[in-house]
Amino acid sequence: MLRTRTISAKPKRDVKWYLVDAEGKVLGRLASQIAKVLRGKHVPTFTPHVDMGFGVIVINAEKIKVTGKKLDDKMYYRHSGYIGGLKVRSLRQMLERNPERVITHAVWGMLPKNRLGRKLFRRLKVYAGPDHPHKAQKPEPLEIEL
Repeated sequence: MLRTRTISAKPKRDVKWYLVDAEGKVLGRLASQIAKVLRGKHVPTFTPHVDMGFGVIVINAEKIKVTGKKLDDKMYYRHSGYIGGLKVRSLRQMLERNPERVITHAVWGMLPKNRLGRKLFRRLKVYAGPDHPHKAQKPEPLEIEL
């Protein structure tokens, strides 16, 4: 009689870094692919409750694309906790002020909301321009499939 065994991956200590160029990429599709890599779903040994040991560096965040009328229709809300403390910004304003936050906000929405998700989110580094300080991690370029 044959027995099949379920293999559960162990947490990785070393992190494999990927470099993603966001220039000309659509925001939602880019964010879903980044979340997939951070979770480790792109490898055959994916285990849902384990940190698979991947990090993503995103450059050129200011050059992303969005479809439709999202530049003016999509709103980002923040609240200070005080009465009348609601702050509302459109996607166009967010891209002008801090384009990194647009991508981090989109990726955070696609990660699990628990300890593992917070740990994975810390491995996402987003930069507005083409330069990044992570040369020592030797990131491999990652082509995003759209």
